[in-house]
Amino acid sequence: MYLTNRELFYRNLALPSDVPDALEIVKAEGIYLYNDKGERYIDLVSGVSVSNVGHGHPEVIAAVKKQVDSYMHLMVYGKYIQSPQVQLAGRMAEILPDKLNSVYLVNSGSEAIEGALKLAKRITGKTEIVAFKNAYHGSTHGALSVLGNEEMKYAYRPLLPDIRFLRFNNFDDLNRITEKTACVLIEPVQAEAGIILPERNYLKAVREKCNETGAILIFDEVQMGFGRTGKMFAFQNYGVVPDILCVAKAMGGGMPIGAFVSSKENMNLLTHHPALGHITTFGGHPVSSAAALASLNIILRDKLHEQATVKGKLFVKKLKKHPLIKEIRQTGLMLGVELATSETTDAVVKEMYKNRLIVDRFLFNNNSFRIAPPLTITRDEIELISNKIIEALNSI
Repeated sequence: MYLTNRELFYRNLALPSDVPDALEIVKAEGIYLYNDKGERYIDLVSGVSVSNVGHGHPEVIAAVKKQVDSYMHLMVYGKYIQSPQVQLAGRMAEILPDKLNSVYLVNSGSEAIEGALKLAKRITGKTEIVAFKNAYHGSTHGALSVLGNEEMKYAYRPLLPDIRFLRFNNFDDLNRITEKTACVLIEPVQAEAGIILPERNYLKAVREKCNETGAILIFDEVQMGFGRTGKMFAFQNYGVVPDILCVAKAMGGGMPIGAFVSSKENMNLLTHHPALGHITTFGGHPVSSAAALASLNIILRDKLHEQATVKGKLFVKKLKKHPLIKEIRQTGLMLGVELATSETTDAVVKEMYKNRLIVDRFLFNNNSFRIAPPLTITRDEIELISNKIIEALNSI
């Protein structure tokens, strides 16, 4: 019996949640997604901050095809010298601060967080981890342990012990970082909380507290890295450098890859006592690494990161005066648009979907929706999309 893709989707593909009206996508290009009926949708989510250079960028595709013709997987990560991996690591080291010069390539953001937590424990010999309420860091056991929302993790306890949760932007809470703390894991901009920006000098205060106590400062830039916030990395907006940086999502230009980055001195601790302190079979897959290098070079060459702030402000200018909008929180081309109630937000999101605008809610902010299109979006497209959003708001 022949089954359609839709029937197989619901019958045989394991799903993380109910998806009653899933789109079947057959093509993606730039900011557009095309379904099996030939209908064109505008993507304002970018696969959750993945497609920063747009869907199907020809240079990324060319890099993938070229690498496939040479080789794909050869051996577990770190055993052979593979050009895509080392060229990518070298290019990243060029654009990062000197203390972030050693790149451990992995498969995803969750694995980057796992590796960073292990490295921090190895550096300090301590176990206490400080994380933040309403933070999202991934869904594996370690990443879930530091996720700042009980609803998503209560069914999977016991999780990692020795974890303290602080309130983001609360200076007094920083006193809970002590000499017992192995690391402080923080998003420079809280993503799933609804795009919550750090208050003035807050990240500097976190850095100073880590310096005082000997705690390792880990920045999770899985969503915000690679140009999304107007800089290549969000921390560059605030003049604070972490000890370990976690990245993924947009890193691969549409291919799966992630990394945790620190100093060579720190990373060398994973090579002994015990050896194989972190190991990954497919981490830094050569095809993904080739795509990531191409994507990184596109962002830098076309200055997509520098354009992101101007483009984001265009959205703000067009939308901010609408009476249904309570607040817009914006950094680069990442916006959290807050309405009065979750019911209003539901209605607006559904109306936009009817008009083939794809937006997304936040995990920990029911009153807001995100606008995070590919960084390649044009000013004319922003004008068109803003008008469509206003139409949806007016229909409520």
